[in-house]
Amino acid sequence: MAGLINLRVNPNLTCRVPSRQAFRTLQAFSQFSIKYPVAYFTSIGPLKKPLLLVQAALEVTSTSMNTSLPSGDVLRVWQSADAVCFDVDSTVCLDEGIDELADFCGAGQAVAEWTTRAMNGAIPFEEALAARLSLFKPSLSQVQDFLEKRPPRISPGIAELITKLKENGTNVYLVSGGFRQMIEPVASILGIPFENIFANNLLFGDSGEFLGFDASEPTSRSGGKASAVQQIREAHQYKKLVMIGDGATDLEARKPGGADLFICYAGVQMREAVAREADWIVFNFKELVNNLP
Repeated sequence: MAGLINLRVNPNLTCRVPSRQAFRTLQAFSQFSIKYPVAYFTSIGPLKKPLLLVQAALEVTSTSMNTSLPSGDVLRVWQSADAVCFDVDSTVCLDEGIDELADFCGAGQAVAEWTTRAMNGAIPFEEALAARLSLFKPSLSQVQDFLEKRPPRISPGIAELITKLKENGTNVYLVSGGFRQMIEPVASILGIPFENIFANNLLFGDSGEFLGFDASEPTSRSGGKASAVQQIREAHQYKKLVMIGDGATDLEARKPGGADLFICYAGVQMREAVAREADWIVFNFKELVNNLP
């Protein structure tokens, strides 16, 4: 995507950005060819302060990928959607759930490498899922301990967005390659019915030992999110359906009979191959809220 995005800086304005989010955003932008006068930036350094003070206002413009500002057609679909399906990891939540669980169990780095490959579409999802779980084989007690000690970290703005969608009569679903055991607490926080969760399921033996995962769940394999979204649409006869996520499996959901629109949320992770094909790229859920009727 090199050369697609430039930044123009207005030195007369000041922008306040939370340091962690700013750091991730700068990481994402570092994948592109970016031109800016460095002298206008202050306090970037190691980003140790609670707030990063940037002596500039950044304006992102696209030269050949017009997804930073949505077209009229894209906005019309977004504003008239009967249902919106959200990915969970690195979208609704700030973290990749399986990576966090693996880290808790002592296998974080090895599992994170597999996750990156899977989310970029480099290998079949089912292969990556089985490989990651085989590296640490979490027991039921470990999962329960993890959920108690590391509650989910919800992305900024997602609660407001889901509340607004529900106020408008839009149904909300969580469609994830993660695990139901870890997603139900997220759904509870956001007021999403458990029956609106489409996700994988960890399997345990009588003594709580790890047995594997339920391979019959559509989200356990490549193309599974697309199948889940198609099931949702067919079951409820939705006229307009939108998928929001950050990974290749989310992009796959945009197909005939599935999602009409794919919005790439890049507020946590920017995946170049996915963003390139998106109908709309957003770095902040507030932008989606502001474009609702």
